[in-house]
Amino acid sequence: MEVVLVHGGASPETTWVGLEPLSAHWTVRPVRRRGHDFDLDAADLEPLLATRPHLVAHSYGALGTSIAAGRAPDRVRSLTLIEPPLAHFVTGDAEVARFEALGDEFLTHGLDMDPVRLREFLRIAGSPVDDGPLPPRVIEAVRRSRGGRLPREARPDLRAIRAAGVPCLVASGAHTSAAERICDVVADELGAERVVAPGAGHFVARAPGFCPALEAFLARAARA
Repeated sequence: MEVVLVHGGASPETTWVGLEPLSAHWTVRPVRRRGHDFDLDAADLEPLLATRPHLVAHSYGALGTSIAAGRAPDRVRSLTLIEPPLAHFVTGDAEVARFEALGDEFLTHGLDMDPVRLREFLRIAGSPVDDGPLPPRVIEAVRRSRGGRLPREARPDLRAIRAAGVPCLVASGAHTSAAERICDVVADELGAERVVAPGAGHFVARAPGFCPALEAFLARAARA
């Protein structure tokens, strides 16, 4: 069975370190997103659903992936969302609101963002930054992301996914409480299994124990 991997702001090569063992039992298909536009991502994913694959998406990539799944849940064997930026599904939480504002500022202002807040966001997002100058590859990544559509504009139909009985998993890395809260709420909306895999920050795929947990979930979903 095919497992389609949809990366977020980082490249597929960076995002999916740790999932190499999947290829021993699954047909793994990493896709490369064309930018920060979740509707474009959803359109690109649509033809890939012909084989009714398992979908595994990280961060910003979870937006277009969940939109595509909501439009055609019968063509999705399972859905795994890793730290999806769906803060707008959470209400009345000041910490989540601040977390969402950081992400909005990052996409809107890029390198012109307040330097302290920029570094805070980059660290949450797993970028290798310290108090010195930003590494060139981080600068380039920030430039590529600027102008991306804000996650709050995405409206995936999570109820349709749940109503269709699609097996779902929501995963996080226990590195920021706002992301944990978002994942808890999204999991409740989907009726999803919930996995917390600490040790690798935002790049949950490389956290100890995550790959076996994901593979066990995929196996259960394949039998459903």
